[in-house]
Amino acid sequence: MGKTTAETIKEITRDHLTQGNGLLLGQCVTAVGWIGGTVPDCEGLVEIPMTDVAGPAFACGVALMGRRPIFVVRYQGFMWYNASSIVNYAARSKQVWGRPVPVFVRSIGMEGNGVGHTASSCLHSIFMHPPGLPVAAPMTPGEYRQVWSHFMAHDDPIYVSEHRRSFTLSDEMTNEISPDAHITVLAISAGRLNLLEASKALREQGIKPDIFHVVWLKPFEISEAVIASLKRTKLGLIIDSDFEIAGASRSIAYELMHASGVPVHALGLEDKVCGVATNLENITPSAQKITQRIRDLVQSKVHT
Repeated sequence: MGKTTAETIKEITRDHLTQGNGLLLGQCVTAVGWIGGTVPDCEGLVEIPMTDVAGPAFACGVALMGRRPIFVVRYQGFMWYNASSIVNYAARSKQVWGRPVPVFVRSIGMEGNGVGHTASSCLHSIFMHPPGLPVAAPMTPGEYRQVWSHFMAHDDPIYVSEHRRSFTLSDEMTNEISPDAHITVLAISAGRLNLLEASKALREQGIKPDIFHVVWLKPFEISEAVIASLKRTKLGLIIDSDFEIAGASRSIAYELMHASGVPVHALGLEDKVCGVATNLENITPSAQKITQRIRDLVQSKVHT
């Protein structure tokens, strides 16, 4: 078995801190668990206070001084507080002042387990809005290395939407395409794992989905394979771990509908606040929910 995503992140980080003149800044980065085993015990770790607004500003300052910092936000729900310096300065500096601010933002999604409304959820869609900020949601070791290589080859900041469910993964995910598929499905973040589980139940019911894994949300490149699949199945669905309303799922669905002329739907988090109790949680659409939605869409297509 190869390295897990967590081990890969840890290895990349260690190399960057010990050989690449990098720094890693974050809150409680050396606490119990070392953020899911993704942070190495080495020089270059900077513990910052839980100030939220000042933290990313420190990272921007480091980047302006010629070092490429990794800025870690342990819970994506905290990005509401940490966003200002990233979107208002790091993302704009190169275009406005000609000064790039290459900050690698590790924003970690966590949901369930009673984490409640402040810490839970994935929040990558809001970072697709400001110019100058690429957004990626890698899940596998290879995908993470690809995103890191992009960061090191360019001088833009980058928002990396991680999900804790990815940390234990070691296998890569490949697209699944069938000539007789009934629907084209693209999935983002932890939605990819739930889709793979749902696809087993769907195939038992005689429904075959074409499955495409989305890593780059911005820029989102429409592949010929996706368009060919949509034109063949005449039906599409985007699944995401972020909120559906005004989110990445609907944005991508919009782009694909115009590119293919085929109806493409979206499925993400519900428009409600996540509570602490299990029955009040608002998490990535489950495999059961995905199965039901795809079954309904396919049956609707058959009857029209």
